Amino acid sequence: MATALAGAVALTGTTLGEARPATGAVTAAPAAHGVEDDGADCPVPATGQAPSRPLLPDPFLGLDGTRVTTMSDWRCRRAEIRELAERSLYGRKPPKPARVTGTVSATTITVNVSDQGRSAGFSARVELPGGSGPFPAVIVYGGLGADTGTIKASGVAVISFDPYTVGKEGTSRGSKQGAFYSVYGSSSTTGLLMAWSWGVSRIIDVIEQSGGTILKAGATGVTGCSRFGKGAFVAGAFDQRIALTMPIESGTGGVPAYRSIPGESGAQPLSSAYSEQPWLGDAFGPYAGSPNTLPVDTHEIVGMVAPRGLFIMENPHVDWLGARSGSVAALGGAEIYKALGAGGGITYWSDVRDGTHCAVRPEWKTPLQQNLSKFLLGSGGGSGVFRIASGKAGDLARWRDWQTPVLTRAGGTRSGTGTGTG
Repeated sequence: MATALAGAVALTGTTLGEARPATGAVTAAPAAHGVEDDGADCPVPATGQAPSRPLLPDPFLGLDGTRVTTMSDWRCRRAEIRELAERSLYGRKPPKPARVTGTVSATTITVNVSDQGRSAGFSARVELPGGSGPFPAVIVYGGLGADTGTIKASGVAVISFDPYTVGKEGTSRGSKQGAFYSVYGSSSTTGLLMAWSWGVSRIIDVIEQSGGTILKAGATGVTGCSRFGKGAFVAGAFDQRIALTMPIESGTGGVPAYRSIPGESGAQPLSSAYSEQPWLGDAFGPYAGSPNTLPVDTHEIVGMVAPRGLFIMENPHVDWLGARSGSVAALGGAEIYKALGAGGGITYWSDVRDGTHCAVRPEWKTPLQQNLSKFLLGSGGGSGVFRIASGKAGDLARWRDWQTPVLTRAGGTRSGTGTGTG
């Protein structure tokens, strides 16, 4: 078995040893219940082509050149990151449609959407745990890789979501298909990952409208493996109602840092991920060969999830999945969790024995239970840990020239002089 790097790697340096909780005693407040994007009112200026930058961008440096100094500043800095990610990585996620209706039963969720004179619908299967509800739920992409047995045994429902009903694979970029593209057009430049994210958000809309007799609003998680791990990661970043995000072996286009992937032997090239399926937005094309010019990177997408729960699972045995680059992104994103006083909210685990892609792994069972308990059931307070396989351990110090600020709780606007180069 690969030797683990300690959880302290994420937030306090490069200590070796057993997994330990990530630091961060103060819990930052999540977005208000029912708010998909609490920074929607933040102005984000237009930007030109970002300069080439081989290191990870400073997540705390705003587009106006000043650095985040308070926790409340992060709301609009997060909105900047969101906008830049839409422009360069995933394509636009439209706001909530004009009309969303549907039903929730013990076996099925139906979703019907109308917007801009167009309509579409899809459904998802529901499996309830034993006992009496209402239950929290985890939306599982594609039924692949998730430990649904442990989820249900923990008292959490499983919603089986077929993302292909919202955005099909096997189509060209000019003729995309599925519920999202039926509403927003087959030539939409939004990629499948964001389309799937939109579908997850519409499921949550219906849960919120259902009255809470079967499923609890405000207690929803999302997970998936491989391409569906990419999708789960994007869904959790772009909907702040999701309490727990759990991407599994997401590979290129998921958690792994774009700037790191070209230097990781055997990792799927960016150009390959872009061309394999229209997962990423059309605008990513020019960056596939020059990731250093991206205005964002995935450590900042990790930070978009903060301070909500995030459990990243990776496989170090399959080089194609880029686990070293995944650890770089997770370590960088953990700095955002730390700055927000929520260091215990992120868990990263790549130290596993079995190299089978999308296997249900015993090493992940306990942290899965802990995350479900803490973020969906409200009955646990354990801190996150980092267990990084030694053969796939990234060194954050090689990838940044910025420092993590100590954010205060006071104030609502950024002030001071920018010290980073992001």
